[in-house]
Amino acid sequence: MSSHTHRKLRHDLVKRMLQVTRVQRLSPHMQRVTFGGDELRGFVSAAPDDHVKLFFPNSQGDIVPPVMGPNGPSYPPGREYSPMRDYTPRRFDAARNELTVDFVLHGDGPASAWAEQAVAGQQLGAGGPRGSFVVADDFEHYVLIGDETALPAIGRWLEEMPASARVHALIEIPEAADRQPLASPNVRWLERNGRPGASSQLLEQALQQMAIPAGDSFYWIATESRRARAIRQWLDEHRQVPKEWIRATGYWSAAAE
Repeated sequence: MSSHTHRKLRHDLVKRMLQVTRVQRLSPHMQRVTFGGDELRGFVSAAPDDHVKLFFPNSQGDIVPPVMGPNGPSYPPGREYSPMRDYTPRRFDAARNELTVDFVLHGDGPASAWAEQAVAGQQLGAGGPRGSFVVADDFEHYVLIGDETALPAIGRWLEEMPASARVHALIEIPEAADRQPLASPNVRWLERNGRPGASSQLLEQALQQMAIPAGDSFYWIATESRRARAIRQWLDEHRQVPKEWIRATGYWSAAAE
């Protein structure tokens, strides 16, 4: 029997200033921004669901990240701090020294608003990743479950998995036009078509209808926080999946909106 040993890696926390080099609209609700700059040298991201903390311009257009001190992070007195959000490193090209981040465009919030207007030459602050959770590579099957906020991580998962890996992905998106070319034929797209992401049950229904894969399966889940918890609980109670074989993360919270 395989051991299925996951690994937790810690990385040195490095702060950087990133410069936009290219912007590409992937779909109605997804904008791809590629960053470059010498400060990206040495960037490390060891797992598909890593996250970097991005610092966006404040109302004056300044980037004011926290300063780490003996008592934790603090901000310069009298300065308006930068809004910050966590994002998945979609791809890092060490040879070109470029980091790609995909932003969901949902019409509000500092990150979405910035990404929609982003042009080459603009800058953002960034920190991390501080660590990586590297999933064991000896499962017989992998099931990736997520909404559009998880699509960058799922896309990276599918690109970085070995060709021999057996994987299925269930991806919920706002509409059919938000589909993306992905490195796997085993993707089921689920379009909400106007239904709210917080109350949709498309992922849950698709998982319940899915045949139980043969052998040991790892389940990766990322969606609205309440839904992620509910899917984890369903796998535990109805499929008796060991907790170590599930990684469920709330990528956003309806309560915070």
